[in-house]
Amino acid sequence: MRRLILVKYAPEIFLKGLNRGKFEKKLKKNIERVIKDIPHELIIDQGRWFISGENLEDLIEPIRNVFGIAEVCIVREVESDLEEIKKEALEVIKEVSPKTFKVETNRANKTFPMNSMEISRTLGGYILSNTENLSVDVKSPEFMLRVEIRGKAYIYEDKIKAVGGLPYGMNGGTMLMLSGGIDSPVAGYLMAKRGVELSAVYYHSHPYTSERAKEKVKDLAKILSGYTGKVNLYVVPFTNIQMSIIENCREDELTIIMRRFMMRVACALAKNKGIQSVTTGESIGQVASQTMEGLVCSDNCSDRPVFRPLVTMDKVDIMDIARDIGTYETSILPYEDCCTIFVPKHPKTKPRLEEMVKSESVLNIDELVKEAIDNMETYEL
Repeated sequence: MRRLILVKYAPEIFLKGLNRGKFEKKLKKNIERVIKDIPHELIIDQGRWFISGENLEDLIEPIRNVFGIAEVCIVREVESDLEEIKKEALEVIKEVSPKTFKVETNRANKTFPMNSMEISRTLGGYILSNTENLSVDVKSPEFMLRVEIRGKAYIYEDKIKAVGGLPYGMNGGTMLMLSGGIDSPVAGYLMAKRGVELSAVYYHSHPYTSERAKEKVKDLAKILSGYTGKVNLYVVPFTNIQMSIIENCREDELTIIMRRFMMRVACALAKNKGIQSVTTGESIGQVASQTMEGLVCSDNCSDRPVFRPLVTMDKVDIMDIARDIGTYETSILPYEDCCTIFVPKHPKTKPRLEEMVKSESVLNIDELVKEAIDNMETYEL
């Protein structure tokens, strides 16, 4: 007997038809990347993926955070022999020590002399005859004993939920507008979960925003890279743009015009890097610039798709995801970014696009965008 990790990938991958092999190949590559420094062996038994290693606990956490994996299960591998299966099944039950149980068998190996129902009944009877104070509950058992019959037989010890989604890198790329807040890292995570490769742009308003604010965003990008392998972060100086808007435009229009420049910078940067889309952490109605009218004004400056995965989410739901993925504690550190300084007292909530275009026409838009990108800093995290 040996203990293994059974890797179950997301059911969606099964539905990819002729493209399924590409998704599986990418997923295997991503798994190998996160455990390359831990001694292991990948084993394939009739389509199932198993990973062996001296210390399974060291392998579980990185594997369960690979996008495309639905579950990781600790299993015991034995010979495909009924007596061996009965022995290990009883051992698992004794270790778990439940009050009720049910046996569920999947016989993928059709040469095994019993069908799935017969195996389950045989194992259940054997366990009952060799234990005390234990009963079968087919509807809501305290413990589900799962058995798979393939080239070998596998008895489940435990099932651990993984992140799910699609293999990272399978669905193009996006330029995430990453601030130091709670929302944008969650938006980036959700895009990565759909297989979209992340790059990020941060708008830095030195000296009005501190170096600590920049370091905070670098830390957030680094947390995201724990799921993606790496994130390229582009830190764009935004002070000249903001000061030009303040000096030449109406105060109540500052936020909307600023967002329009952010969109222009993100799209120009995405074009330079061959990235197909832009992603923001905006949620409809959350702040003054995130009204329907405000989003229309922002999108008017885009030359590629703009994704807003949080657009219908409540703030509490977003915060829950931030806690789950490990960005929340960093996001709430009290270092202001460019979105929280120079905020007008009474920002426009229903801006008209033609008015915004007219107001910003006094600015040298192309030159301001070019200057910002020419002077950006690049970090690979």
